[in-house]
Amino acid sequence: MNRWRQALLIALMMSAAMTDATAGRQNSVTESDRASNAVTGISEQRAIAIAQQHFKGRVLAINQTDHLYRIKILSEQGTIHMVLINTMDGAVVSAH
Repeated sequence: MNRWRQALLIALMMSAAMTDATAGRQNSVTESDRASNAVTGISEQRAIAIAQQHFKGRVLAINQTDHLYRIKILSEQGTIHMVLINTMDGAVVSAH
């Protein structure tokens, strides 16, 4: 197996392990935070839709801080991308 395929396989295995590790973990955002965010900013679902306009793929994780959603996406090519979105207006702060 060539090195490129080995690297891809390792990356996929690591992303699968990270998904399994975070699947049962409670999100730090409470239901009341989500309800208040709906009034004052964009929802998680809207942030995911915005992020997926930049990178097509499977959402591995979404975390919210005071002013940012951090969305981790696994692309169809096996690359992991991080998108930072402003919680208030949905503006993309960073995408890589």
